[in-house]
Amino acid sequence: MNRMNQIVDEITSGNPKPIYFLMGEEAFYIDKLSDYIENNILTEEEKGFNQMILYGRDVEIEDIIANAKRYPMMSEKQVIIVKEAQDLSRVIEKLSAYAENPQPTTILVICYKYKTLDKRKKLTKLIAKNGCLFESKKLYDNQVGGWIGNELKEKGYTIEPKANQMLVEFLGNDLSKVMNELNKLTLILPVGTTISANDIEENIGISKDFNYFELQKAIGENDVVKANRIVIYFAQNPKSNPLVLTISMLNNYFTKLLLYNGLKDKGRINASKVLGINPFFVNDYEVAAKKYPMRKVAQIISFLRDADVKSKGVGATNLPQGDILKELIFKIMH
Repeated sequence: MNRMNQIVDEITSGNPKPIYFLMGEEAFYIDKLSDYIENNILTEEEKGFNQMILYGRDVEIEDIIANAKRYPMMSEKQVIIVKEAQDLSRVIEKLSAYAENPQPTTILVICYKYKTLDKRKKLTKLIAKNGCLFESKKLYDNQVGGWIGNELKEKGYTIEPKANQMLVEFLGNDLSKVMNELNKLTLILPVGTTISANDIEENIGISKDFNYFELQKAIGENDVVKANRIVIYFAQNPKSNPLVLTISMLNNYFTKLLLYNGLKDKGRINASKVLGINPFFVNDYEVAAKKYPMRKVAQIISFLRDADVKSKGVGATNLPQGDILKELIFKIMH
């Protein structure tokens, strides 16, 4: 993330701001910036007297301000980090009194996860003026694959498209969860490895043969036998393959297929850009489009909506989740 790198560069160059207000839906970058400040501003000797970690549920705004106004001991700076500050959301505007004239020898870090400040309020404007206001936004699902590739590249690894897609579909866009799994892989596999689907299956536990990606591929290729094998596996392992997520993934797939069918320029580069997918997978959509023209796809999206309603117990209170999925796949492929 460019903004985060810019903030790190400012700190590294010796120009930290007196306030860092880290907010937003994506906790990963908030934690990463907070950890960087915690580990890199002060020396180990200085931290004993000059670094303090507070938690929003345990403190009042007045406590934060009082500590921030202290002078450092035997150090040029002191660092105060307030974690889980979203617990102070009802009174956070009280911080305006400090943000108007922050202590220059204090670096105050506020970790305000899953929420954002009202940009119209006084506090937001004061922090933007006198400190650093950082908003960490969730990545869209179609951005996560690129993010995984970049993170692995920085660590000296590459990843096969199928393996990348397996991670995206299994883990979603929770970057903290994704990074935990990437760290497992990079601890086990030597630097320079191209991570494969087998590596994902062996080290993370995602089946390379029975997953959402393989199900949509089987449907797209009209491979009824393979699709039914996957459906049976999903029905036998509902906790690992919840129906609601399967329906969501299939809805995403057929929505993209609907877009592909409507494209005038179906070339690999244009299609991958419009669909938000790796160019490697464009051929899969080309194959599927021959089996599922626009009218059929629209009908399938209707089937998916009906299955979603049934999965939530409406009109099918006694129907097992596996049977709903089997019925859905039958309708899609016939």
